[in-house]
Amino acid sequence: MGLLHGLTSLKFTVFLHICISFSCYRPTDSGAVSLTQSTIDTTLATSELVVINFYAEWCRFSNILAPIFDEAATKVAAEFPQQQVVMGKVDCDKENSIATRFHITKYPTLKVIQNGQPAKREYRGQRSVDAFYNFVKKQLEDPIKEFKELNELKNLDTKKRIIIGFFDHKDCPEYNTFRRVATTLKDDCQFHVGFGSVVQQMHPPNQPIVVFRPDVALSNERDETYNGSLTSYDETNIWMSERCIPLVREITFENAEELTEEGLPFLILFHKPNDEAIIKRFKDIVYNDLIQEKQNINFLTADGERFAHPLHHLGKGQDELPLIAIDSFRHMYLFPDIKDMETPANYSSSLRYDLYSGKLHREFHHGPDPNEVLAIEHKPSGAPTTPPESTFKKLGPSKNRYTLLRDEL
Repeated sequence: MGLLHGLTSLKFTVFLHICISFSCYRPTDSGAVSLTQSTIDTTLATSELVVINFYAEWCRFSNILAPIFDEAATKVAAEFPQQQVVMGKVDCDKENSIATRFHITKYPTLKVIQNGQPAKREYRGQRSVDAFYNFVKKQLEDPIKEFKELNELKNLDTKKRIIIGFFDHKDCPEYNTFRRVATTLKDDCQFHVGFGSVVQQMHPPNQPIVVFRPDVALSNERDETYNGSLTSYDETNIWMSERCIPLVREITFENAEELTEEGLPFLILFHKPNDEAIIKRFKDIVYNDLIQEKQNINFLTADGERFAHPLHHLGKGQDELPLIAIDSFRHMYLFPDIKDMETPANYSSSLRYDLYSGKLHREFHHGPDPNEVLAIEHKPSGAPTTPPESTFKKLGPSKNRYTLLRDEL
């Protein structure tokens, strides 16, 4: 009887332990947090940083990533509180409305949300535990550099776009807005700030001032002062975004996938690495004569040495730089003479014809017009005028890394 009673007590103790263990178990204790329509908004609103893996169970790349992402989430959760960082995951087949909301076009897609605001760039780096962990740590670094003397502003990088804030102190709603916007735009601008007596000569008491300083080495833009309300996040974010993200951007191997995925044809200036004068001139012409085309085309500059392969594809070499080309993601078209850029009326009208005649749109979706007679400078006389195939298309999201839901490129 005593033995039976002992065994019964042991079973009850084990049962009780299991019940307690299950009642104390939280999904956030291990692996990524599953986010649903009913939980995602609360998570985004209460966490400083959220990294979300949008996946599909039938996608082999999603299945490869899943254990790595879960392990990274466990490592991150062990160091950072949940109120600061959440690594989440969304099953897009079960949560289709969330996938639609975040414009998911490939699996897996890794979105970054900081202070409730989606970052302008997805995570496209290495898919390893250490890479995810280091990415999270970097995202939590303060994007704003404080200067202690005004003279420090004379030594800022002239090839970077910069936002400078002058505040009485940190504990004010205006600086909180400044800090939130800086967090979302830290990859596009440098942010600097001064407080108190250091900057008191730069602004009236209790009236903070924010100034934009352009990349003067690469453009002819001028400093601008923000005249809106620093207590309005949306207004401040719009103003800073328009200045931090220029109309003409530099394409690199690091951002090529992102730019290609935007789906707009490229107008690219290929230049020698230190030819700042031609970059400035190209930007001036785009801003003055082609700005109305920004919804139809991506204006880009490219280091001709780094992008030697597309030039070779066009039959050109380093000694022939600078050059201008259009890449429609089907084919590349070389502008015969870069000097045409100096007659903006002819240059822009040629580009407008290509755009508004529907040539680039047809090219983008259906391939080149067989009757197209666009001259290609490097073709010998009498040779076919069929343009070379796109090379930048190959820098878009790879089928060896993603399951693409649509394949327009």
